Amino acid sequence: MFDPVTLKLNVDPLILSALQEDITNEDVSTNSVMPHPQPGEVDLICKEDGVICGLQIFERVFTLLEENTQVETFVEDGDEVKNGQLLAKVRGDIRVLLCGERTALNYLQRMSGIATYTHSVAVLLEGTGTKLLDTRKTTPNNRIFEKYAVRTGGGNNHRLNLSDGVMLKDNHIGAAGGVKEAVTMAKEYAPFVRKIEVEVENIDMVKEAVEAGADIIMLDNMSHEEMREAMNYIDGRAQVEVSGNVTKENIAKLTDLGVDFISSGALTHSSPILDISLKNLHQI
Repeated sequence: MFDPVTLKLNVDPLILSALQEDITNEDVSTNSVMPHPQPGEVDLICKEDGVICGLQIFERVFTLLEENTQVETFVEDGDEVKNGQLLAKVRGDIRVLLCGERTALNYLQRMSGIATYTHSVAVLLEGTGTKLLDTRKTTPNNRIFEKYAVRTGGGNNHRLNLSDGVMLKDNHIGAAGGVKEAVTMAKEYAPFVRKIEVEVENIDMVKEAVEAGADIIMLDNMSHEEMREAMNYIDGRAQVEVSGNVTKENIAKLTDLGVDFISSGALTHSSPILDISLKNLHQI
């Protein structure tokens, strides 16, 4: 759940922007059939099995439109839900319920989809000692929601943004002139509290990263044999992350390596939504 300060400073502006995208002047359809205030109620119903996530954001959409809107929830973020299950009831001015419906569902469906997919991947790593990480491959202006959904599904967050840590990727290394040069420059520039992670693509780069004193070495798109050789060479002198086209279908093949982390962009860029609907709207 988002704390009050984060909600007000970092979440509310994004929700309001989404609402403004959907309502540039007025909701013509709603105003046509409901010209005056009228109390109403609508059911939030799950239409497929999954992990629910984003109920606080779903509610916030409606309360930003009208603070007296009430959302009664019967589940919590992280709960496994079933097709046909009643998740919540929303009560308030019918005009508000209609205006906020699509935006609220967009957040809830997207976040629940990510939590559901992340959960299905995370269970494959249970008992291995390897942590599942997300990436920065997120929808613009939705990263705070999508990374929260990853945590809800049982994954862990990598960097939130470029200010959050030092990760020297192939183009940083190219710009610096090599792995050793990049790590040396990062150590001189970055605060001492920052760990330095280096992306490597072959054994020679692994050796350079170890000798340069990198804290974390990311094995990117390397073969299984190369990764095993890399693990033997690193031998505990740095933490190890594996990355590169990792999905639910192939992650189990990596569990025998004994790495510290496996990151997967698919958690956020390829998760399908969870089908959820608002149904049975009626006056009260």
